[in-house]
Amino acid sequence: MALKHLPRRTVRLRLTFLYGGLYLVSGAALLAVTYILVHHAVSSQVVSGQTLLPPHDGGGLQPGGVPGPGPGSSEGAVMDMLPPEAAEAMAHQRSTLLDQLLIQSGIALGIMSLISLALGWIVAGRILRPLRTITAAARDISATSLNRRLALQGPSDELKELGDTFDDLLSRLEASFLAQRQFVANASHELRTPLARQRTLGQVALSDPEASVDSLRAAHERILVAGAQQERLIEALLTLTRGHAGIEVRQPFDLGQLTREVTGARTQEAALRSVTLRVRTEPATAAGNRNLAERLVVNLVDNAIKYNADDGWVDVSVRVMAGHAVLTVANSGPVVPPEAVERLFQPFQRLGTARTGGRRDGLGLGLSIVQAIAAAHGARLTTVARPEGGLITTVSFPVVTMHRALNGNGAMPVRTG
Repeated sequence: MALKHLPRRTVRLRLTFLYGGLYLVSGAALLAVTYILVHHAVSSQVVSGQTLLPPHDGGGLQPGGVPGPGPGSSEGAVMDMLPPEAAEAMAHQRSTLLDQLLIQSGIALGIMSLISLALGWIVAGRILRPLRTITAAARDISATSLNRRLALQGPSDELKELGDTFDDLLSRLEASFLAQRQFVANASHELRTPLARQRTLGQVALSDPEASVDSLRAAHERILVAGAQQERLIEALLTLTRGHAGIEVRQPFDLGQLTREVTGARTQEAALRSVTLRVRTEPATAAGNRNLAERLVVNLVDNAIKYNADDGWVDVSVRVMAGHAVLTVANSGPVVPPEAVERLFQPFQRLGTARTGGRRDGLGLGLSIVQAIAAAHGARLTTVARPEGGLITTVSFPVVTMHRALNGNGAMPVRTG
């Protein structure tokens, strides 16, 4: 029960005792060295103080005819040459001097140790002040106040670097929360549209007193189309979520072969849209989730075919550059303003009917999914607008380093860099 009344072992308290302990050890070591030096100095004075006359033939004479110490005489030899009373007085005087030195030095060390503890407490508090600021801000900041920043002042030391890192974290969290809110709002709107269409179609069909089998069949077919659109939207949202979740186990796959499979399945669609599809691939090993990588290629190729011009073209290439598997999809099409390219990768963002040819058959998630999957694979994604119209999108996957060891699932783990 008595332990509950002890002060909490804070970092400031530990630093204070650390500073005090270091000073105590250093002071004790300095006191020991000083004591030894004074002891040696006093002993040397005793020897040299008895040699009043220069030695002759290994010895000298003191006043009264007493032979003086010769060269190299020790303190004991000098004391033996003195009368007992003088030797005892000298020994007592030396012992008293050394004792006083030890006692006074110990008292001074104790006083300075207490002062060092107080100074250590103050210095530790000043050093830890930025940490208290960070702690207080972290307690106060919530999802509704992520716009706050610490903005620590002072020299560019480790604590200021910690504060700046915390500010950067808050900036990323704020951007993530804003994007999440916008995404939820857009997703709810996009999901509400097919549901409202289904309900309207059903209500119109039921409210028609002269409804026939053909009219009811047509209404149900339109309801099924709206349901299929809703299913595609939900599947796209799930894929986007998987892309943001990252990849736990990476497996090698041939990006060139995967691209050939995707483009081969879309040759007929490109021909129906009067789009020339040109494909140039070579074996290129990448690592990650093959299904997600396939969705990345599918979305890029589908967007290039769908948002194109009459008698347009799409160039798809896979090559190896400096060990990186690089996918490039270029297409003709309407002119995209360079400042609007980044907006294409935001969920549910469209550039209007000029790019879609007056159609609104897309979900607005294709390039968002591409960006999420590329980030999950650690791939570098760049998109530029062609001055003549269309886009050039490049995805560069990290270099793959194979490991011989197999994990528990039998999959070959790889390291990317």
